[in-house]
Amino acid sequence: MPHLSPIPGPQSPSGGYCEGGAGVPMYDHSWCGYEQTDGFMRTLSTETSTHGRTLIKDPTLPSSPHRLLVGFHGYAQNAEEMLAELERLPGAEEWTLAAVQALHRFYARGGEKVVASWMTRQDRELAIADNIAYVNRVVSTLLTGAHDAPIVFVGFSQGVAMAYRAAVLGSHRPVGVITVGGDVPPDVKRISADRFPPIFIAAGDADQWYTAEKAEADEVFLRSHGVRTEVFRYDGGHEWTDELRDHFRRVLDRLVQSTQTR
Repeated sequence: MPHLSPIPGPQSPSGGYCEGGAGVPMYDHSWCGYEQTDGFMRTLSTETSTHGRTLIKDPTLPSSPHRLLVGFHGYAQNAEEMLAELERLPGAEEWTLAAVQALHRFYARGGEKVVASWMTRQDRELAIADNIAYVNRVVSTLLTGAHDAPIVFVGFSQGVAMAYRAAVLGSHRPVGVITVGGDVPPDVKRISADRFPPIFIAAGDADQWYTAEKAEADEVFLRSHGVRTEVFRYDGGHEWTDELRDHFRRVLDRLVQSTQTR
């Protein structure tokens, strides 16, 4: 077995320290930056800064109170597509719309269109932490000067997991989470119910990815976990429809009213 030299770093989640930390050193290599694989190969995970991209559209209705609707797109989509969907929601002109683009960009197959993905299975835990920190900074910037503004997170497909994580694991508490065609990620299921806002799930009857069975499993989990949950089943597949948009207008109106009666 090859020798791995630990690098200086902070305390690990298991309670040990990389060399140079306080206390008795404990060689938790994955936390220090090394991940042992097989043979004599090793992986070094290096933290680095990068720039994310968020598209914002301010309210077009005069004198609209500050309200923030933050969208997370699906796999192989981009912020432009998510913003377009948010704009099509009835009543969107009363909200500040923000479409956050995932950090992992690539070219769509067969063209020059730039799309993105939130994560893969590789370095999954690190990607989750990076994404949460990224969204925290985006929302903090958007709330400058209006820290009490109501926030709603909206996720589509792969972006549903990001909406859940931002709401439950992030530093900003939304008044609600709207999900379309995506399930509750396993890491979020371990979090106590008091961290969850109301959840509004939308599931298309013909959706072959987010099936009726998956939607039912999410509903059962969330309700048993003590989370206020509503499920809306609509005529459609893995997509947005006018029926769905009309339903979300009513959901948003109710969420706004709930903030006004506090």
